[in-house]
Amino acid sequence: MQASNPATDLTLLTDAARAAGDIALRYWQKSPEAWDKGAGAGPVSEADLAVNDMLEAELRAARPDYGWLSEESADSAARLAAERVFIVDPIDGTRAFLANEGGFAHAIAVAEAGRIVAGVVHLPALGLTYTATSDGPALLNGAPIAPSTVAALEGSTVLTSRLSDDPHHWLGGAVPGYKRSFRSSLAWRLCLVADGQFDATISLRPAWEWDIAAASLIAERAGARATDRLGAGLQFNAPTAQANGLVVAGPSLHSDYIARLARWPGTG
Repeated sequence: MQASNPATDLTLLTDAARAAGDIALRYWQKSPEAWDKGAGAGPVSEADLAVNDMLEAELRAARPDYGWLSEESADSAARLAAERVFIVDPIDGTRAFLANEGGFAHAIAVAEAGRIVAGVVHLPALGLTYTATSDGPALLNGAPIAPSTVAALEGSTVLTSRLSDDPHHWLGGAVPGYKRSFRSSLAWRLCLVADGQFDATISLRPAWEWDIAAASLIAERAGARATDRLGAGLQFNAPTAQANGLVVAGPSLHSDYIARLARWPGTG
């Protein structure tokens, strides 16, 4: 396999994400067919599958030696032997998409030896494109971004679900005085931290790789820290395709969140 070229891969991913947006917008606000995947996996629509089909065809044709991991494709152990892997969420935030809201994203990344080297998160309805490579800056529509400088958990703005308000997730059962908000797209939540609109995002349940791969690189290249809920670095293309939760924030605030979270392995 040839040496990695993150910039070339990012161009490929960005073009693919914009093409995905064109497809998604043809279905958006037009009552696409949708159904529940069951087992708590949430909804999927005909738009998700149309985007996934296009991305798999185009990206795998361009990089036939890369593995493939997508929320909407049957998984294969073959990806575990690949040096580089596409990690894809065709539509992240399907609930927002089906509710005719603009907060849905196409999240596409390349992982190499367990680390993300190129990633894009594209929100076509909002005209937002976040990008990063492992050796370049994080950008929003071509301009550099940076996280907030808030250092203390108390009073910080955090994107998370109501699950985080459960006292058993916090040391001593004391839920911190953060200001909680929510967005359906987890990838977008990380990007909103990367560009300083919110101070942190956390997920205290297992996080699928396709939700966080591209956006975790964007957050890190912006200057934030992105780890699992115990503070361990994120690894990608794992057999389970999941991380043990997620904490993303500027370095000082990240440390405060990690120090306050209960130290047990997972939330089930």
